[in-house]
Amino acid sequence: MEEEIARQSWFKRNWKWVVPTGGCLLIIVLIVAFAGSIIWGVTSLMSDSQAYEDAMSEASSNIEVVEFLGEPIETNGMAGGSINYSGGFGEAQLSIPIKGPKASATIYVSGEGVEGNWKYDRMEVFIKDSDQVIDLLQNNPELRQINQLND
Repeated sequence: MEEEIARQSWFKRNWKWVVPTGGCLLIIVLIVAFAGSIIWGVTSLMSDSQAYEDAMSEASSNIEVVEFLGEPIETNGMAGGSINYSGGFGEAQLSIPIKGPKASATIYVSGEGVEGNWKYDRMEVFIKDSDQVIDLLQNNPELRQINQLND
């Protein structure tokens, strides 16, 4: 006579390694999702700022920048720096990597503003290949901050 041996389920045979491995994997996935959401939030905060939009607009419409980089000009990674808002007043110090079909560059922006009215101390494009700096404020004096304390 043959006896039938009751076979345990897969989970009952392997629970000793499945539960700890699954728990660790879940914790890792949650940590990665949390870190990703923080990075996405900071990046979107910078890219939605007035300083970022003004810099990208000026770079895309500047003849010298378009000549060196080509068209279209687009971002080339994450912007760095800081943006501070307090009571309607804002300050921005940004570095925005950009690229075109011909070359890549970085826009450096420094400015402050109240609500939508921003004035900039610096808005320059540094072209990496030629070590050239193009001042985006040169042809746009309305964007340049006027320091009346030194006059």
